[in-house]
Formats: sequence, structure tokens, C-alpha cells
Amino acid sequence: MTVIDASNLILGRMASTVAQRLLNGEQINIINAEKTIISGRKDTTLDRYKRYVARGSREFGPRFPRRPDQIVSRTIRGMIPHTKMTGREAYNRLRVYIGVPPELSKEQAGTLDEASIMRLSTANYMVLGELSKRLGSKY
Repeated sequence: MTVIDASNLILGRMASTVAQRLLNGEQINIINAEKTIISGRKDTTLDRYKRYVARGSREFGPRFPRRPDQIVSRTIRGMIPHTKMTGREAYNRLRVYIGVPPELSKEQAGTLDEASIMRLSTANYMVLGELSKRLGSKY
């Protein structure tokens, strides 16, 4: 079991790395999902996610999540073949948490250097927790 601290990690780069590791059979827990970074200007990022959320209804879908842990899970799910058996099994090995749960507080959390905010070439980014609150989440 691998524990990854998502603080100051770029969402897309983290998600692609985690998706590959899930498909290779690893069990992954991601903590501090609300501290993940989304690159790009704040206003365009917010507009894009608002369109995602408004696209579907609660009853009929497609439903796009507002909570940070669910946004991270959904992003990773989009990078694996979740409709096939191997993708479903890989997706079931993923756990994403807001903050650090008590059962993982004693575990040594690693990070992903290839997804670090230091690799970001611009100062335009948004923290996922802030985006989530602006979308109406009450996490």
C-alpha cells in the first residue's frame, strides 16, 4: 500500500502517474486532496468546472463531483479504462481522502516529484479546495 501526499502536486500529472501505478496492481491512498493544484488562470478554470457541474442533473447525470476528493478520483478514473474489468479492479484499489485520516496518520506519505508544483512554468494556478468551495461544496 502506497500513501501519496497530494499537497502542491499538479492534478493532471499526479493523476496520470497514479493511473499507471494502479493499472500495474498497486494499492494507492491519496491524502490532502484539497491541497492539489490545478494549473491555469483562476477565472477560466472556474468557468470550465462550473460548466462541468451544470451539464448534468442529479437524477439523470452525467454528474460531476464538487468535493475535492471526488474530483481527484474522477480525474484518475478518466485515465483508466474504467468500463473494463482491469480498469474497474484498478479503480477499486484507489482511496482519496480530504486531510489525513486517523488510520493513515502513522504511515509514511510520499510525494511524486514529476508532478511537483516546482515543475509548473507559470504562476497561474488554483488550489482544488478553493475551487471546490466556489463550486458550492461543503467539505
